[in-house]
Amino acid sequence: MALFGTDGVRGLANGSLTADLALTLAQATAVVLGQGRTAEARKAEGRRLTAVVARDPRVSGEFLSAAVSAGLASSGVDVFDAGVLPTPAAAFLVADIDADFGVMVSASHNPAPDNGIKIFARGGVKLPDEVEQRIEAALTAPKFQPTGAGVGRIRRFADAEDRYVLHLLKSLPHKLDGLHVVLDCAHGAASGVSPETFKDAGARVTVIGADPDGLNINDGVGSTHLGVLAETVVRLGADLGIAHDGDADRCLAVDAHGNTVDGDQIMAILAVAMKDRGVLASDTLVTTVMSNLGLHRAMAENGVNVLSTAVGDRYVLEEMNRGKYSLGGEQSGHVIMSAFATTGDGLLSGLHIMAEMARQKRTLAELATVMTVYPQVLINVDGVDRTRVADAGVADAVAAAVRELGDEGRVLLRASGTEALVRVMVEASEAEVAERIAQRLASVVRERLAL
Repeated sequence: MALFGTDGVRGLANGSLTADLALTLAQATAVVLGQGRTAEARKAEGRRLTAVVARDPRVSGEFLSAAVSAGLASSGVDVFDAGVLPTPAAAFLVADIDADFGVMVSASHNPAPDNGIKIFARGGVKLPDEVEQRIEAALTAPKFQPTGAGVGRIRRFADAEDRYVLHLLKSLPHKLDGLHVVLDCAHGAASGVSPETFKDAGARVTVIGADPDGLNINDGVGSTHLGVLAETVVRLGADLGIAHDGDADRCLAVDAHGNTVDGDQIMAILAVAMKDRGVLASDTLVTTVMSNLGLHRAMAENGVNVLSTAVGDRYVLEEMNRGKYSLGGEQSGHVIMSAFATTGDGLLSGLHIMAEMARQKRTLAELATVMTVYPQVLINVDGVDRTRVADAGVADAVAAAVRELGDEGRVLLRASGTEALVRVMVEASEAEVAERIAQRLASVVRERLAL
């Protein structure tokens, strides 16, 4: 079974993800990512490899990041320990100090017992599949074994947070003066840096979910639990709420009435605003096949092309890099603004949504009207053979559903990449229609693909 998943290596901390694995993975990373042209140039100049290491505040991150740093230093890599910072901050810092690579210890929106290791190549970019495979193969291969003065040093990256905050503030097209935002930091990596950044940008800030104790990350708060945020926004009469996940690479919002503004709506607002300002490259937005039909229609009405990729922000990034596009993301709130970031950045997208509110002098609810959200029903059909998703009977049922919906809906069947289930998604102009067709298709999948 492959070690790397869709977003690094993830598992139960001290279960499948041990200190030994973290150390060995770091050593293998040093071997594979320490062999490039830049690394050879450093060696010729008598300089060691360098890496940035950061983590979210979950308790296991303490020993896992220590193991990662030990593995790198034992391989002759100088480590800049950035401490607790968001994933996009780690990616930015790799590029900012021209490090050879970076490692983020985080399990994103997962609960506290889980953890993960994400690796960034030079420039702060995620690794392609082939490089991950090389690192996996290097786990059992010989490692760098310098001795004496050849080993790496581990230093505290003292101004890491300041560099990141300044970078975010410099990206803003407009100050946030006069806006009151409630920030939900998910008791995660953004708990310190997000409130500081939004205040420095001029906003009035109320903070919730910013008291991490190592065990409460994502626990009833953050982008996967918006209820407390919505209640707080309405109770305080704030202009909006912004929710991060545990490592702050995503952002969801709620308007002044407590209504959710998801990743599709955030992308729609930003795409139209960027097009109006002439900074939307090729007038194109990159998103995944899961994005709402309403997003596609809104973009067509505003002269924005939409390119769809497989599910996963890494595939969005690959397409953005191929076409040099400036905006992309996912319905879940991973929004990538390539002029300022190499990965999804929840602080960055939240700041820019508020900047548009201030610039246009419109509420978030008013901005969100750029797009009509079509009712969407998603059913996970488990206990089926996902490898037979192309079954003729299933295909016939899908074709019939597509004919019934016409231009007023959409159908998507997708086999899970990791579980014995098939995801059935139906969108329609009416919720009752979407539910009826989705249930019908789920029954066909359950019958035709039964194990």
